[in-house]
Amino acid sequence: MRALVQRVKKAKVTVKNNEKGSINEGLLVFLGIGKDDNKEDINYLVDKIINLRIFEDEDEKMNLSALNLKKEILVVSQFTLYGDCSQGRRPSFFEAASPEKAEKLYNLFVNEMDNSELNIETGEFKAMMDVELVNDGPVTLWLDTDEK
Repeated sequence: MRALVQRVKKAKVTVKNNEKGSINEGLLVFLGIGKDDNKEDINYLVDKIINLRIFEDEDEKMNLSALNLKKEILVVSQFTLYGDCSQGRRPSFFEAASPEKAEKLYNLFVNEMDNSELNIETGEFKAMMDVELVNDGPVTLWLDTDEK
C-alpha cells in the first residue's frame, strides 16, 4: 500500500463538477493499493498517517501530528501510485490491486481512518476526479508499506 501525503492549507475533490470532499488545514492522502496488500497494511498505514509528526509546534519544529491537532484528512484513491515506468514509455500497473480488491481495501482504510475521530473526507473510488489543493510548506511525503 502506498500513500503520497501532503500537508495542505485546503484541498477538495470534485467529480463531474460535484464536490465530493473538502478539507481545510490537514492532510491530503493519495492512496494506492497493491495486489498483495491486506488488513495489516491498512492498520500500519492509518496509524502512521494520523500520527505522522509533520505539523509545526511553537518552536517551528515538525513535532505535532494530525491527531494531536485534530486536523482534517482527505483520502483520494489513486491506483497510478503503482505505475511502473522503468521500461518503455507506457506505465505498467501489474503491481496494482484489481479494482474489486482495491475498492474493498480502500473502504476498509477509510473506515479505519474514521475510527480516529478526525474529520475524514473522500473522493469517489474509480471515478475521474479533479483534485485542488494548496500544499502547506510544501510538505509532501511518500509512505510505502513494503518499506515498514
